[in-house]
Amino acid sequence: MNATTVPQLLAARAAAEPAHVAVSQGNNTLDLGTWQARTQAIAAGLRAAGVQAGERVGLLFGAQDWVAYACAYTGVLAAGAVAVPLSTRSAVAELVYMLEHSGATGLLYGPTAQPPDVKTRLCWDSYAVAALPDAEPLPGPGPADAAQILYTSGTTGRPKGVTAAHANLTHGFRLRPPLRPLAHSRQFLHAFPIGTNAGQTMLFNALYAHAGMLVTARFGPDHFARLIERQAVGSVFVVPAMAIELLRSGALERHDMTSVALLGSTAAALPPTVAAGLAAALPRATIVNYYTSTEAAPTQSTVVFEPDRPGALGKVVAGGALRVYDDAGQPCPAGVTGEVWMRCAGTARSYHDDPAATRHVFRDGWTRMGDLGYFDPDGYLYLVDRESDVIKSGADKVSTVAVEAALHEHPEIVEAAVFGLPDPVLGMAPAAALVATRPLSLGEVRRFLATRLAGHEQPSRITHVDELPRNAGGKVVKHRLRALFDREANS
Repeated sequence: MNATTVPQLLAARAAAEPAHVAVSQGNNTLDLGTWQARTQAIAAGLRAAGVQAGERVGLLFGAQDWVAYACAYTGVLAAGAVAVPLSTRSAVAELVYMLEHSGATGLLYGPTAQPPDVKTRLCWDSYAVAALPDAEPLPGPGPADAAQILYTSGTTGRPKGVTAAHANLTHGFRLRPPLRPLAHSRQFLHAFPIGTNAGQTMLFNALYAHAGMLVTARFGPDHFARLIERQAVGSVFVVPAMAIELLRSGALERHDMTSVALLGSTAAALPPTVAAGLAAALPRATIVNYYTSTEAAPTQSTVVFEPDRPGALGKVVAGGALRVYDDAGQPCPAGVTGEVWMRCAGTARSYHDDPAATRHVFRDGWTRMGDLGYFDPDGYLYLVDRESDVIKSGADKVSTVAVEAALHEHPEIVEAAVFGLPDPVLGMAPAAALVATRPLSLGEVRRFLATRLAGHEQPSRITHVDELPRNAGGKVVKHRLRALFDREANS
């Protein structure tokens, strides 16, 4: 299969299906013919303004602006420049850092975005972009050229810019495929923010899949379920926090979900009880868990929920591979926990302007996932924990994923996040932040967990919160929860 570029994919599909509606949001729609025309207008405008091939251009668009963002993104790429997708949910200081770190020479931003005060040679609002005249296609980039720098969620430190070439983003795509993904659906629905890996995956679904993208700027369980019912949505994509809200609210029972053939969850592992709840609430749907990272994408593992292996993260697909290595760099046998690596099926990614980190994470086509896990005898991967989240408590190691899964079994616990806190005897001890239907005492929680977890795995402290703090990608930011206990200790 010959490598291709993102502009070539869009041009080929727009020529074949110009009237296909690729993106729908509220009253705004984007068909492929219009997408292609706006892409070329933006590309020509950028070139005329002095943007050169290989230069980086930031894209700051709010959750309401997916149609404008889609055109800006492909326009930047068609100009041969490198797109830097940003989220309006990020703090101003983070946006400034990303623009400066990426070396962005330009910034395109939407009507609901407030651009940060940072020096760029070119800064266009959405009205300036929309006013660009139609133009003929440019020669464009090559498959090996850089296409985007996407910043990681930064849950364990400062965000890192991950560079992807066109050949990486288009791996497995064909200019004229005999069958397109999501062929069972007329539309797929999501509520992921721009500037995240999950959001980029949805953008490429809109570009390539049979189904058109239906996107909502805000996630509310009833609003989301109502969209599914009204539009007879066939494919639905969520993060675990959204899945929990859909189940907790009863929205899946209040609305007609019979159109849903696929529900996919990404960004973090679904707690087994949540996956089982989705399967019961959506008996006609296939429940799928996706496992990847900003560094490893577009390679991913997938698993269809099965009651006899509810916690499995699946097997890798599309030509990639998974390995679990011990500390000596040797493959671990089934049942033995080690470090998870994923092999990219095509062109691997790298960190922007950070060769040391690139050498540490990317090796010979393999990507270090930062997770600990193991294979079962059938080759299914199970996640034990984020390597940085494992709690070393005395002589034991505690998996926060296992403790969180046990807490989710409690009928009055809606969400749970587990992390380590300093302990004068053990060094570190588990603690938990809970979103619950009523205040629970530590004794109640520990009695419930007594038959589910070993003593050293049980939380030594708990706190209650109205909601768990999350980043733009939907992942829990645990250092903010640790600060709650620090404040309690100092009060």
